[in-house]
Amino acid sequence: MTLYSCCLILLLFAWNTAAYGPNQRAQKKGDIILGGLFPIHFGVAAKDQDLKSRPESVECIRYNFRGFRWLQAMIFAIEEINSSPTLLPNMTLGYRIFDTCNTVSKALEATLSFVAQNKIDSLNLDEFCNCSEHIPSTIAVVGATGSGISTAVANLLGLFYIPQVSYASSSRLLSNKNQFKSFLRTIPNDEHQATAMADIIEYFRWNWVGTIAADDDYGRPGIEKFREEAEERDICIDFSELISQYSDEEEIQQVVEVIQNSTARVIVVFSSGPDLEPLIKEIVRRNITGKIWLASEAWASSSLIAMPEFFRVIGSTIGFALKAGQIPGFREFLQKVHPKKSTNNGFAKEFWEETFNCYLPDGSKNSPASTSFHKGHEEGLGAGNGTAAFRPPCTGDENITSVETPYMDYTHLRISYNVYLAVYSIAHALQDIYTCTPGKGLFTNGSCADIKKVEAWQVLKHLRHLNFTNNMGEQVDFDEFGDLVGNYSIINWHLSPEDGSVVFEEVGHYNVYAKKGERLFINENKILWSGFSKEVPFSNCSRDCLPGTRKGIIEGEPTCCFECVDCPDGEYSDETDASACDKCPEDYWSNENHTSCIPKQIEFLSWTEPFGIALTLFAVLGIFLTSFVLGVFTKFRNTPIVKATNRELSYLLLFSLLCCFSSSLFFIGEPQNWTCRLRQPAFGISFVLCISCILVKTNRVLLVFEAKIPTSLHRKWWGLNLQFLLVFLCTFVQIVICVIWLYTAPPSSYRNHELEDEIIFITCHEGSLMALGFLIGYTCLLAAICFFFAFKSRKLPENFNEAKFITFSMLIFFIVWISFIPAYASTYGKFVSAVEVIAILAASFGLLACIFFNKVYIILFKPSRNTIEEVRCSTAAHAFKVAARATLRRSNVSRKRSNSLGGSTGSTPSSSISSKSNHEDPFPLPASAERQRQQQRGCKQKVSFGSGTVTLSLSFEEPQKNAMANRNAKRRNSLEAQNSDDSLMRHRALLPLQ
Repeated sequence: MTLYSCCLILLLFAWNTAAYGPNQRAQKKGDIILGGLFPIHFGVAAKDQDLKSRPESVECIRYNFRGFRWLQAMIFAIEEINSSPTLLPNMTLGYRIFDTCNTVSKALEATLSFVAQNKIDSLNLDEFCNCSEHIPSTIAVVGATGSGISTAVANLLGLFYIPQVSYASSSRLLSNKNQFKSFLRTIPNDEHQATAMADIIEYFRWNWVGTIAADDDYGRPGIEKFREEAEERDICIDFSELISQYSDEEEIQQVVEVIQNSTARVIVVFSSGPDLEPLIKEIVRRNITGKIWLASEAWASSSLIAMPEFFRVIGSTIGFALKAGQIPGFREFLQKVHPKKSTNNGFAKEFWEETFNCYLPDGSKNSPASTSFHKGHEEGLGAGNGTAAFRPPCTGDENITSVETPYMDYTHLRISYNVYLAVYSIAHALQDIYTCTPGKGLFTNGSCADIKKVEAWQVLKHLRHLNFTNNMGEQVDFDEFGDLVGNYSIINWHLSPEDGSVVFEEVGHYNVYAKKGERLFINENKILWSGFSKEVPFSNCSRDCLPGTRKGIIEGEPTCCFECVDCPDGEYSDETDASACDKCPEDYWSNENHTSCIPKQIEFLSWTEPFGIALTLFAVLGIFLTSFVLGVFTKFRNTPIVKATNRELSYLLLFSLLCCFSSSLFFIGEPQNWTCRLRQPAFGISFVLCISCILVKTNRVLLVFEAKIPTSLHRKWWGLNLQFLLVFLCTFVQIVICVIWLYTAPPSSYRNHELEDEIIFITCHEGSLMALGFLIGYTCLLAAICFFFAFKSRKLPENFNEAKFITFSMLIFFIVWISFIPAYASTYGKFVSAVEVIAILAASFGLLACIFFNKVYIILFKPSRNTIEEVRCSTAAHAFKVAARATLRRSNVSRKRSNSLGGSTGSTPSSSISSKSNHEDPFPLPASAERQRQQQRGCKQKVSFGSGTVTLSLSFEEPQKNAMANRNAKRRNSLEAQNSDDSLMRHRALLPLQ
């Protein structure tokens, strides 16, 4: 069974070796062999395998100069290590390098040779098999390039734990150690690159992009990660397409149609150069310009795409490139390549032919007749100017530096340096094995591996624990996923003014070690859009929403497609493309453009506004008029009119009116807590004091004139002290209401934001509307009682007859305050205070005018009526009228009684009342003479009632004879009045002068 297995493996290995002839590999013997996988060609020739004959290995086409340079970097590193006296001394590294042709099938063919040789060595069949020229096992493989190829290779190598160190495969899927156990790499994975792409789009404020990805394990995971990052940044994807270098023409046409019809100008591409090339050629053919290409590292510096004839289409490319490294002596090593000198490099011969577009005659494979496999080689990559059917022979003396090819482009060594680093990583792992001290090793019981019999899995173990410093002074150590964390350079494609070639200008970098938000740096001054413009292109689904607006969702469209909606009142946006408008603070409101918040307008009944000034002037006018009346009453305090109006209560009434007018001023100006707590009690107490004075005053006169016989109780009521006591008691009730109000629910200043959005109304919060109702209700109750007494006193003598004016003033009071209730309830803001001020002023002016203006007019302009005689005459007329009415009533009652007894007549009481029924004085005096006689002798009044007229006559002496006149009057009146009504009349006649 063992022999059978050996033969089977040998047959497999023999077939694999036959497929790869001597000219299809680079090989050198050594103590330890490293494998290498490089894309020396871009692809394979399409061939229909109909299986009518034995299948043949497909032919590789389209030479890749950069791939050959990467191969040279591996050879250079191995030779440098073999020459080092410190790194692996007395040990020689060999290599076996194969061409993957950028396809999985060719890569697996090469990988099988590595695995087969290792399997033969593991079986230890030397005693059964006569194996001459034994080749040691491949303990590690450097490669491959594409992530899709590395995925297939890693699956195979992982079965045998052969370490694979890739220099260009960046797919994040390869970080899965459960699936790819032996895979490591010297290039960062695409997770950081996808994040960096999203950061660039966000930096330029783009949000409408398209995506294109290679249909392999590199493109699909990379673009998927980009979608995740784009979604977090609210970047929308208009289209997403997959491509491949093997896509048919119809598929390419369909993708180009999508690109041409899309409104997205930015296109994110995760692909390799060979996969993208067919698409770019079709876009160039259609001349689709104006697109911005965001390139992944795999094609950002690809010689297949960065061609001058493509520049008008892809001149706005921004791409990612690996950090360049330095390889001392590598330039000279590249220049030394020659088919005759590079005997270990089977690819040198083809390189020479492709570089100089000639053929080396000592080989049928490269004869002119066999050069047909070069059909389709891209221009500018060494295809030469000759036809595919004929090439001139090579002399061997051609100068490699005279031809410009990507092979000699060593200005930015990125992938080449990664190859160099991968070789040195394996060498340092071997060095750790070589220098291992027993007891301190990585294996069981601290044992060490034998460097002379080292196996692949042992090298893998040391690679996982590797830590060394490279030639640039940087630490190299693989993380738990087998990755190296690195930074990216950001490049922009420019057209060289010297030779018209495409150059890669470094315009920024991306530092994956920095914290989020500080990783990306871009120098915009270095970027040229479309090769010449400095203006950043626009790639948004909708135009930016200006400050003062927000993005509004359009139904059925992606979130990046929106309409700009004005911010509502009270909200603002101070940035472009705001997702939502921010609410202004409570005391602020949005300006006209909704771009910022401005302080709200503060409104209250101000001293400076016209309305406030007018109310203030009216209040001051009321204070002035009240003070004027008070001054007049004070100056003329001993005159009959002032005395007749109860001088002391009039003073208190005028003082209360001053308080009423003054209390209205507390409602003007910015409300403060103290003014809010003072104004309503001041108004309420002032008015109650005023109404109380009027009530007591009216009640006193009414009691006096309606009392039949003055009693001791009446005299108490007439006393001044009791009058003030009654005023105090009435006012005290209001004071109690105010104290309870201020204690339980005190009013306070209140900033009202709810009435109008743009205005803050500073008002007084009354604390309790019920308390305010009690305050006004009590005032109105007193006014109603006062109105009742005033109405009853409407027939008193003119000098005492304030009742009709009080009645009118109370009517005004009621009208004002009844109107105040609906007005107060329906207004808001400063007008609430204004309504109350108007009510206070109207009621105060009504009281002042109705009660005092008539008296002031008599005092100042009719002094003849402000005399004792005038007052007594008016009072006596009222007294005699009452007495006459009483006499006539008794007379009528007596007559009715006499008539009922049989016609007996009674005597008429004797008095000075002369009754003249239906006739007048036959000798009347002229009016002037009559007035003069009345002023000299007294007055005569006619009182009409019932069926006749009664003439009342009273005579008075000079003021200096008042005492005698009083005695005479009493004597005369005692003779004329013979009943108790006459006595009461006499008392009322003397009342004004007491």
